[in-house]
Amino acid sequence: MGTLIFRIRHFLILISFTCTIFGLSFLNVLPVNAQPAQNIQVTDEVNDPLEPVNRIMFKFNGFFQDIVLRPLADVYTLVIPGQGRKAVHNFLGNMKSPLILANDLLQGEGDRAWMTTKRFVINTTIGVGGIFDVADKWGIKHHSEDAGQTLAVWGVPDGFYLVLPILGPSNPRDALGKVIEIMGDPVSHWLRNTDSVWATSRMVVGGVDEFAGVKNELKKLEENSIDYYAAIRSISRQKRRAEISNLKSGDAILPNFTVQVGDPINFEILSN
Repeated sequence: MGTLIFRIRHFLILISFTCTIFGLSFLNVLPVNAQPAQNIQVTDEVNDPLEPVNRIMFKFNGFFQDIVLRPLADVYTLVIPGQGRKAVHNFLGNMKSPLILANDLLQGEGDRAWMTTKRFVINTTIGVGGIFDVADKWGIKHHSEDAGQTLAVWGVPDGFYLVLPILGPSNPRDALGKVIEIMGDPVSHWLRNTDSVWATSRMVVGGVDEFAGVKNELKKLEENSIDYYAAIRSISRQKRRAEISNLKSGDAILPNFTVQVGDPINFEILSN
């Protein structure tokens, strides 16, 4: 009996990890964090020597998304009201603060590191563990940093475009960054050493929550794209460059457009 429970627990951990990474990977295809009232046009210089293999992986990921992640996200949005989902999103985002702070410091971004610290302290205390984003209401805005961005700041080239099984759009540099974050996230280490159930729950809910926030936009993009693969490739690369450059504002709205292979994409950046 104990062996059966052990196997079931580890199977659930594997599924939750898969959902988390898959959900987070699709955040890389939506244009966010760019300056308000500007148009950003970046020509997608295609560096995709593995395109035939990448397209196969892309189809596989789409299949997994349709049979696993999207149904979970649909149930999540149906059962949990909007304010509840916002609280969950805030709470999970607050738990990422130590990792963001570490990357701020490694990039030599003192001001951004101080902002991350203030957000974490304020939201953890006054915001009841991060459920309420009090810091944002006080003008201390959220920003995201990760190990892939840190490697870019250090001069590591991104390399060729890569679609990883389950992980989605990436490149060798960002793939290495994901490995570094998995191994180095202090909150994940603490949760695993405290109670693996909490660690598993964080991964499950985090992946579903993140994907639930972008699933409708991805569907619209797929419906309006002549080549969905090329559209995802172009948007993910352009968005990544904007993140590395620390372009700031509120979240941008995904534009309604038709994408052809090789075309540059114009983003109408709107602040909240």
